[in-house]
Amino acid sequence: MPAVSKTLQRRDPLDRAADQVIAACDGDPRAAVRALIVAKGLLEAELEDICAATSKGYARGRSTGRARD
Repeated sequence: MPAVSKTLQRRDPLDRAADQVIAACDGDPRAAVRALIVAKGLLEAELEDICAATSKGYARGRSTGRARD
């Protein structure tokens, strides 16, 4: 195996993911950041919908974020 492909295999998964996002945006890092911001907003909206649909009885004691003693 060439040394370059070994180096690429050992790279951090976050670096690989960042490279994939930038590549999907035709190499434009600004467009990649914009795409990630949009994706984050969509995920937050989906999470809000899920939280709103969750039964209050099921979620009792879990919405405060405090650890139980």
